[in-house]
Amino acid sequence: ETDRLSSFGIASFGPIDIDPRSSTYGTILQTPKPGWSLTDLKTAFGSAMGVPVRLDTDVNGALRAEMAYGAAKHVDSAAYVTIGTGIGAGVFANNQLLAHPHHPEFGHIPVNRHPLDSSFNSVCSYHEDCLEGLASATAVHARAGDPSELPQDHPVWDVTADYLAQACRSLFLTARLNRIILGGGLMLAPHLLSRIHVEFVRQMNGYLGMDYPIAEDLICTPALGDDAGLIGAILLGGDAEH
Repeated sequence: ETDRLSSFGIASFGPIDIDPRSSTYGTILQTPKPGWSLTDLKTAFGSAMGVPVRLDTDVNGALRAEMAYGAAKHVDSAAYVTIGTGIGAGVFANNQLLAHPHHPEFGHIPVNRHPLDSSFNSVCSYHEDCLEGLASATAVHARAGDPSELPQDHPVWDVTADYLAQACRSLFLTARLNRIILGGGLMLAPHLLSRIHVEFVRQMNGYLGMDYPIAEDLICTPALGDDAGLIGAILLGGDAEH
């Protein structure tokens, strides 16, 4: 009986109700993902498995894992940003996750249009100027095709690096974070991180003494790779036992 499952953790895409005091805790809110709006994950999994269920966002789960075992293990404040079909972020500072018992909607912050991108129609159904609508993998695909097949000298990479550097700049200047971890499918492009470093330093323009070595230490990819979300969900499951 020692190997019997005693709790279950879910690190889910958002928006999702992550307030344990709420009557709709564990329910996915209105989302453009077809068929998922108002899905009650907590009840579905709790009923099927007969164990306590704890939920948080996928990025909060990944951030917890990276702070426990990965790229943010020895820092006091960090963000995890996932750049895939959408964009989301989790932020930890002052010994707590930002916005709990809610979660940030960082993918929908406004960004300044790149000069080469003025005619592109945002892929976000709500905003013409948001980070997710302009810099997600979905946006890259809409401009240029499958990101995994694009050569590294394709102009879309410079446009995307500009937007992601703006995102890092907003995170860093708002919370003065020690580490910004960029994960998700788009970051599998091996040349993208260095482009973001260059663009981030250019945008900071020497403010706060920012230079390339500091930017390299500040902005990185996950040490746990694709396992960050899974490990984060396991940590959430442990919380459900208490």
